[in-house]
Amino acid sequence: MFNQKKAEEAVYQLLLALGEDPEREGLVETPKRVAKMYQEMFAGLNEEPKEQFTAFFTEAHEEIVLVKDIPFYSMCEHHLIPFYGSAHVAYLPSQGRITGLSKLARAVEVASKRPQLQERLTEQVASALDEALNPQGVLVMVEAEHLCMSMRGIKKPGSKTVTLAAKGIFEKEFQKRQEALSLMRQ
Repeated sequence: MFNQKKAEEAVYQLLLALGEDPEREGLVETPKRVAKMYQEMFAGLNEEPKEQFTAFFTEAHEEIVLVKDIPFYSMCEHHLIPFYGSAHVAYLPSQGRITGLSKLARAVEVASKRPQLQERLTEQVASALDEALNPQGVLVMVEAEHLCMSMRGIKKPGSKTVTLAAKGIFEKEFQKRQEALSLMRQ
C-alpha cells in the first residue's frame, strides 16, 4: 500500500543528498508533487494484469484478434527512469471465446504501472491473456525506448528494444507466428 508521507520524506532526503535546499521556494512542494506522481505511476502494484479480463463473449471467430500500437509508460526498475513505447497484443480464440478489446489495453496499462523490466512486462501481458482466455495462442510484442540508455550510460537516444512473448500456437507454429508478426508490423 502506498505511503504518501514516507514517499514525501524520501524525496525530501534525496533533495538534501543532492545538495539542494528542499525549503527553497521552487522546491517546497516538490516532495508532495513527486510522491503523488509516483503513486500514479506505480498504480499497477495494486492490480494484476489478469484481473483486467472481466468480459468474455462467445463469437464464431477463430482468426487472429490483434490490438496494436497500445501506448504505455513504465519505469525501469534498475534506475527508476522511464521507458515508453507501444505494445501489440494478439491472440487466436479457442471455441469462439473472446474478450473486450479494451481489456487487452488495460492489461498492458496495469503491467506497465510498476517498477518493471520490458521483458517481464511482455511476459506478464501474454501470461495474463493466456490464463484468462485459454486461447489457441497469444503473441505479445513490446517496442520501447529506455531513457536509462538514452539520457545516461551509453547515451543512444532513439534506440528501441523489442521483446516478444509467445504462447500456444504462436510458440509452436512458425507460419501462424509470422502471420501475427506481419500484422503487428503493418
